[in-house]
Amino acid sequence: MKFFVSLIHLIDYSNIITMTNNDILKKLRVALKLRDEDIIEILMLVDFKVTKSEVNALFRTEDHPNYKECGDQLLRNFLNGLIISMRGPAREEPKPVPENEKIAKVKPKVVLKKSIKLKGKDE
Repeated sequence: MKFFVSLIHLIDYSNIITMTNNDILKKLRVALKLRDEDIIEILMLVDFKVTKSEVNALFRTEDHPNYKECGDQLLRNFLNGLIISMRGPAREEPKPVPENEKIAKVKPKVVLKKSIKLKGKDE
């Protein structure tokens, strides 16, 4: 166990590159071949309104004056909209009916008629 603990201390974490939300959005855009209009439509599926200039600002380099950081909310809404655009809207599960609103099932009544033939009549 001491061996693994000592290995953790030897790892140099300064070389680890982290991805920003903008990087994730850029990679998804390239992988899925999305245009700005597609991204706007995907965000509209979850009622998140964004303009084309705002979308363009997300894909600029960090040192550009019009660069805009992609927030967690925007990325979350984009991913939710992407799920809807790929799979379609979720099916709504039927809501359970409360006990006091349940309708009692009525069994149909079966009426049996007995036919009695009396001797001596109808002959």
